[in-house]
Amino acid sequence: MKALSSYSPPKVLSVFSLIMINVIAVDSIRTLPMAATFGYGLITLYAIAALAFFIPTALITAELATTWPEKGGLYTWVKIAFGPKWGTCVVYLQWIYNVVWYPTILTLIASTIAYLVDERLVQDAAFMTTVVLVTFWGCTILNFFGMRLSSAVSTFGSLLGTLGPMIIIIGLAIWWLKRGNAPEITFSVSNLFPKMNNLSAIAELVFFSQIVYSLLGLEMSSVHALEVKNPKKDYPKALLISAVIILLSLVLASLAIAIVVPGAQLSNLTGIIQAFSLFATEFNLSWLGPLMAMAILIGGVCAVATWIIGPTKGLFAAADDGLLPEFLAKTNRFGVPINMLLTQGGICSLLTLIYILLPTIEGAYYLLSALAAQLSLLMYAILFAAAIRLRYSQKEKERPFKIPGKNWGMWLFAGMGIGISVIVILLGFVPPTHKIELGDVVLYECYLIAGMFFILLPIFLIHTPKAFTRKRNGKLPIQ
Repeated sequence: MKALSSYSPPKVLSVFSLIMINVIAVDSIRTLPMAATFGYGLITLYAIAALAFFIPTALITAELATTWPEKGGLYTWVKIAFGPKWGTCVVYLQWIYNVVWYPTILTLIASTIAYLVDERLVQDAAFMTTVVLVTFWGCTILNFFGMRLSSAVSTFGSLLGTLGPMIIIIGLAIWWLKRGNAPEITFSVSNLFPKMNNLSAIAELVFFSQIVYSLLGLEMSSVHALEVKNPKKDYPKALLISAVIILLSLVLASLAIAIVVPGAQLSNLTGIIQAFSLFATEFNLSWLGPLMAMAILIGGVCAVATWIIGPTKGLFAAADDGLLPEFLAKTNRFGVPINMLLTQGGICSLLTLIYILLPTIEGAYYLLSALAAQLSLLMYAILFAAAIRLRYSQKEKERPFKIPGKNWGMWLFAGMGIGISVIVILLGFVPPTHKIELGDVVLYECYLIAGMFFILLPIFLIHTPKAFTRKRNGKLPIQ
């Protein structure tokens, strides 16, 4: 094995290739309806999220990935900064927030199927739960046979089910306005800033957490930084172009929904389908709604099939180091950590029961979305702190890409990232009763707090002396 300092992968990625990796990793239609609730003001909120979170994430992960291009990603970086137990914590959070995310994207798939069959099924808990579980376990079984099969259609599915509908809905909104239709929102400078003149308006800011959440994932491509032909020049260039494409697509697609769907009727589950249906009626395109629904359905299934095994890689690195129970490190003949997939399948199935326990599907959907956002931002807060620590503990390490501004630059970007992460975590506990029917708010909060407690419990076990520690090849894992 080559020493880490001599690791030099082939320089095969062009700027365009890296841009496509970034766009496919981040862009998603799931959060568009929630962003659309802010109307014209979503532009300002996306700008804040981009400056305080999106750009810091891109710069920090670029520096870490080019400096430590080792398997495990986040696990490796945090392990070097704070030790292997903290590395295990952060990679556990990366894995578990994706497990919580699965039911939300699967709910989008289920609601899309309901649109194609009978729209009333969107509020049928038994139907939604069945579709979520069947789809999830089907994708899990697909991954038992290795990455080659599960990733064969991932790029195609992402383009078809995400970028395609987003580009089309933006074009239709422009056409809608050119035909003289009155938009459901007002385009004015004053409306660029969300109104804070009453408690209901202030309460809408709970959806800001979903705007930040929609910008997660850019760090996934940072592991390819050293495969870019000229990392110092091409990687920042690719990040800049990617950021512009991602932000424009998310902002304009969200605005397209807000333009055509009245705010009082906008559904967080089917908002994009509502918009396509209204466009289809306006332009006399009866085939448009079903066609877009099928594209979203295919794209969603492809995304789940691809992501189911992805987050287990970092956790597997920790298990292989002896920091997790030995059975999690077991692989089948295709090299797939099958017990890990079965474990996350069981957790996902339990989480899906929330659709039966809460009185509305939309309320359950938002609870899972908030929980996923909180867990993911807790992970990012640790990552940002690790980046600061590494600037001091590993200051002699050569960095092919380095955030400008010396240590002050790192403190600025990482500090903004930590700040926005804490804000989103706190906002997650505020119930959006003004927009979503939650039933008993106390029961909602109990489910959310209980979910956080049980999900975070393994982190405390990880930090218990000798917890999960086992021998590997006659040696104890690094402490």
